[in-house]
This record gives sequence, structure tokens and C-alpha cells, in this order.
Amino acid sequence: MSHRRLIAAVIALAWLGVGLYGVASYGHSYYVYRGFDPPQDPPHVAGGRLVSAGFYSPALRERRSYLIYLPPGYSPLQRYPVLYLLHGAPGRPRQFVDVANAGVDLDVGVARGRLRPFLIVMVDGRNGSFRSDTEWADTPQGRYESLVLDTVRAVDARWPTLQDRADRAIAGNSEGAFGAMNVTLRHLDVFSIVSSWSGYFRADSGGAFAHTTAAQRRAYSPADYVASLAGRLRRLPVHAFLYVGMVDPDRGLSTSFAGQLRAAGADVRYAEYPGRHSWRLWRDEMPRVQAFADRWFRR
Repeated sequence: MSHRRLIAAVIALAWLGVGLYGVASYGHSYYVYRGFDPPQDPPHVAGGRLVSAGFYSPALRERRSYLIYLPPGYSPLQRYPVLYLLHGAPGRPRQFVDVANAGVDLDVGVARGRLRPFLIVMVDGRNGSFRSDTEWADTPQGRYESLVLDTVRAVDARWPTLQDRADRAIAGNSEGAFGAMNVTLRHLDVFSIVSSWSGYFRADSGGAFAHTTAAQRRAYSPADYVASLAGRLRRLPVHAFLYVGMVDPDRGLSTSFAGQLRAAGADVRYAEYPGRHSWRLWRDEMPRVQAFADRWFRR
């Protein structure tokens, strides 16, 4: 090979390497941030702190972890309400700060006096598969509803939380919304505030619910059992915020269930916003979700 050809080959390989690096870098950035800019507080806004914590889950008989966002000005000498977040499938806990901007929105809300400080806990419901389709339920594939309750106990044991249902909220997107509604309604003594983002409200016979009976699926279908909770909802009030995108194919499910939940005695706020089943919608509405939780925390 001539000297010129060698130089040309080296240059071509270098450009190819740069191109491949660029593609890989963009792919990684999109995987982490889904096309949004990395989260960053505005100037002169104090930031909170994201911490990963581990614990032993009796439900799964293994070590598990969660992420917790400590608000600006956090002090271990003060006690805080807690907002728990359940991710969708596929999904992961860190998407709530990296994509949905939950940490920045809390920082800004506290700095501007719109929110009082509270903790945000992102539960890790992944099961090792790509989709991690657990439905946040106790099924033959794993006890992921119980994992949520294990996480609550672990958080209360380690952090300065207010340990009453009136000071606990839970929310989630898509499958996480399904899980949040089930965990709330099936454990009214634990949570009093729930938010469903583009959720659904009936269990089908596939995925995590394969090999379950019709009765077991009804027990995890809020649309089927919420009417039976009318008496308990009067004694243990629930404040619910349900929203869905106007072009979400399951829009009608949220509309119908909001009416059922209200008829059973819950305090329900229901909204439809421009958008689809996407992080764009869930990111845009994060400030409303936080404001709703803050409004009903008992302080």
C-alpha cells in the first residue's frame, strides 16, 4: 500500500471511529434522557440530593434498592412526608429524575415557596428481564406489591419520615399507575394520596398475570373491586389525581374509572391534557403531581 493510501485509510478509520462514537453517545444519551436535556436547576435555585439505598426485602427474599431524593435544605432533625413513585415497563427508577425532572421541579417549587419540602422515593420494581413486566402485583412471577410495602418500611426505618397514611402519596406512569392505584386501594391504611398517569385499571391474563385465576385477576382490577370499598373509603379518605393524554388509546379507561372511584367515595381530580402515552406528557405534568401531593399532605 502506498504512503498516500495508508494515510487515507487511517483518516477514514478515524472518521469512522468518530462517527461510531457519536452514534453510541447519542444512543446512550437518548436511553438516559429520552431526548430531553439533562436535569439542571435554574440559577440561584438550591438543589436537592439523590441517594441510592439498599435493604433486605422479605417479600422477594433478597437485597433490593431504591432511590430517594432529599429536598433542598434537608435536615435529619426534621420529619418529612413522602411521595413514592412506581416506574412503568420497561422502566427504571432513575427515569423520574433524568427524564420526568422530578428533582428539579421539587427544587424549584421549594425555592419559589410553592411546595413544602418532602421526600421522593423511587421504588425499583425491575425483575432482571428487559420489560420487567411485574404489574407491581403479587403473582406467581414474584411479590412486587409486597416489595412496595417492604420499601415503605425500609424508608421509615432509615429516614426521618412522617409515618402516617396522611403523609404518604404514591404515583406512577402506565404500569406504575396501575400499581399505584392497586397498592393504594388494597392498603388504605398505608396511603391516602394517589396519582395515576396514563393508567389502566383491569388485569388481563397475560404477562405477570399468566397462570392466575379469574378471581385473582379481579382482585387486582380496581375497576372491578372499587365499588366494594365504599364503606372503607368513607372511613379512610383517599385523594386521587388521574390524568391521561387526549390521544392516548386508553383515554376512555381513565375517564370511566375516575367516575367509579368518585362514586365509591374518593376525592377525585381528573384531567385530560394534550399529548399521548409518553414521557413528554409525564414530564410536563410533574409539577401538578407534586403540587397535588403537597396540598393533601397533613402538616
